[in-house]
Amino acid sequence: MANADSLSETAAPSLPRLADFHRIVIKIGSSLLIDGDSVRREWLASVAADIAALHARGAEVLVVSSGSVALGRRVLGLPGGALKLEDSQAAAAVGQIALARTWAEVLGDAGMVAGQILVTYGDTEERRRYLNARATIGRLLALKAVPVLNENDSVATSEIRFGDNDRLAARIATMASADLLVLLSDVAGLYTAPPASDPDASLIPVVPRITAEIESMAGGAASILSRGGMRTKIEAAKIATTGGAHMIIADGRVLHPIQRLNDGAACTWFLSPSNPVTARKKWIAGSIEPRGTVFVDAGAARAIQAGNSLLPAGVLRIEGPFKRGDCVLIRLEEDGEIGRGLVAYSADKAAQIIGRKSHEIETVLGAPGRAELIHRDDMVLAGD
Repeated sequence: MANADSLSETAAPSLPRLADFHRIVIKIGSSLLIDGDSVRREWLASVAADIAALHARGAEVLVVSSGSVALGRRVLGLPGGALKLEDSQAAAAVGQIALARTWAEVLGDAGMVAGQILVTYGDTEERRRYLNARATIGRLLALKAVPVLNENDSVATSEIRFGDNDRLAARIATMASADLLVLLSDVAGLYTAPPASDPDASLIPVVPRITAEIESMAGGAASILSRGGMRTKIEAAKIATTGGAHMIIADGRVLHPIQRLNDGAACTWFLSPSNPVTARKKWIAGSIEPRGTVFVDAGAARAIQAGNSLLPAGVLRIEGPFKRGDCVLIRLEEDGEIGRGLVAYSADKAAQIIGRKSHEIETVLGAPGRAELIHRDDMVLAGD
């Protein structure tokens, strides 16, 4: 059997603390949220209190919550066990209403506002929809609301659905540039063997990187309400850590599970070698084919090299039939490429606003628009 100490011996001397993180995604599964035929209201209120405490110290929190199908099937009187796709979608359509109301109430009782976002696989893969979802999340967080996200089970199909909210949460963490993902589970973390069947299994406190040995420890789903299991949590860890977020697997069955983590409760940390900003810039620099070019003046070049966004006023001309969300090159006429980034406007709209002040965009386009042509968070400069 693998030894927990040997698996984490290359970890940093001290683990991160919750206080180190600014944007946190908390994933809650159906087996934690639902007890028999009803919501575990006292437990959920304790989670809301934990979120309020994070808010009070300035952290931004997103929640990825399962439970719509489990709640909806009870209301509709659907049988236990696996459901046909159309029954699952119908249950989700009913359950989403109950789930959203529940979150709005418990967060409201803790002095916060909830905002519901339903996503599908395509929302995290197709760049235009990805940018729209990212912008919505960003705006809700700026307004001090708590985005509550779930897979849109009422329209997702068996071919494209995430299949579990662990991987969905990891995708959301990457999309939102979160620096920490917390998966609340029905186990305290990753063990060297399934603890239910092996009394000698030991908890692994830290995973510096995911190896074949770590992957071999994953088992299946532990609850009939769960689609995932430790295997999907390891897959989620790969997504999250590649995107620059650390990840925790922790026991969510207790009251105030986040506060317990803050107090040093046992869990498993998966460490990321980077942060969300550097991971995103690496993705832009090496993983996306440019679809056009934006030529800028010397003043704009100096501004973006100083860490600012690219505004329309500093753009001289554009080339290429790019769409919103496409990667474009940023060039000086005489000096070549100075960077690249994800453009906030399609080529036809960009052509109308180049050289203009940001406050003129609404007048030119007939509708409000983003002040930046390329936001600094969506840009990587040559040499970065």
